[in-house]
Amino acid sequence: MSRGQLRAMPKKCYSICMDEKIYYLSFSLSPGVGPKGFQNLLKLLGSAQNAWKGSSSDFKKAGIGKANFAKFDGFRREFDIQEYLRKLKRARVEFIPFGDKYYPERLKKIESQPIGLFTKGNHKLLVGPQIIAVVGTRKITSYGREVTENLVSELCSSGFVIVSGMALGVDGIGHKSAIDSRGSTIAVLGCGVDCPYPRENEKLYEEILDSNGLIVSEYPLGMPANQGTFPARNRIIAGISSAVLITEAAEDSGSLITAGHAVKQGKPVFAVPGPITSQMSKGTLKLLKQGAILVQSGEDILEALNIKKQISNSKNTYQKLKISNEEAKILEVLENEERTIDEISKLTNLKIGKLSIILSEMELKGLIKNAFGRWTIVH
Repeated sequence: MSRGQLRAMPKKCYSICMDEKIYYLSFSLSPGVGPKGFQNLLKLLGSAQNAWKGSSSDFKKAGIGKANFAKFDGFRREFDIQEYLRKLKRARVEFIPFGDKYYPERLKKIESQPIGLFTKGNHKLLVGPQIIAVVGTRKITSYGREVTENLVSELCSSGFVIVSGMALGVDGIGHKSAIDSRGSTIAVLGCGVDCPYPRENEKLYEEILDSNGLIVSEYPLGMPANQGTFPARNRIIAGISSAVLITEAAEDSGSLITAGHAVKQGKPVFAVPGPITSQMSKGTLKLLKQGAILVQSGEDILEALNIKKQISNSKNTYQKLKISNEEAKILEVLENEERTIDEISKLTNLKIGKLSIILSEMELKGLIKNAFGRWTIVH
């Protein structure tokens, strides 16, 4: 990115591109310079702009060898920042550099902080006070699905933003449960933010954006996921969160890497106990043996984090929705316990045929939900 390129830009773009943010963006795309090397250059030369103009000897002092400097130098000679800014605009993607007001304070404190974050959606979620990571196995069981849905619903009702990696299994269920609970969610990808991954979760990707959620990555537009990007992504999931919750995980689950990052960062790790006969519980049981906090309900998390539960005025909500007598009876029997349709029928004296219609209508109103044949109130 030469001075000539900058001079050739329109005046409006020129004022933006001269900002330090542009050099952070350029470095985030550069080969040969990772987060650690960039931080070393900043300390040595004082600014990203000075670092961009740095010499081979400057880079050597920052711990960046000749081969990597050559890659960087070739890149900066050819890089067209103007074209890349147009790409970002077309993709509706914003870049948040280290030091920006929307760059999470928690993330600044981790080892190997990202140079910046590419974001698509509501980037204000990054600076919320209550952010929790919910991660776990890709091969989720019915038990894991149920506890993930229930815990996420409880956490959302207490104002938590749910962070995960949009993988299959626990990650995807965590995001979807947050959306269904009218909560907020952030997906951290191991690829470019314009590359929904895995393909099976393309619809979920759109749902996250449609629900005023956020997609985040440290990787540039168009970059595909690979084996090495996922562990790096996990440090960001833990980094932007105040705590990490593992709902179900095998012994070799990648979610244990996220838990490890949280421990290094001095953040609490929560784990849900599962059946000792299940391979998908071995990871969470291992975490519990290592000192993770046992979780049976959202209240366990709130208590550990010293957060008061937000109590919603259910009666006022029901009145606004004009609840019928039959619906009121159903809500009453579901107040403290989830139940099957047969159990609800016996307790309310409503026939199954009529009850089935009422339950469907209540689900459409967002009052209750059905998970594996058991009905529960949406708090």
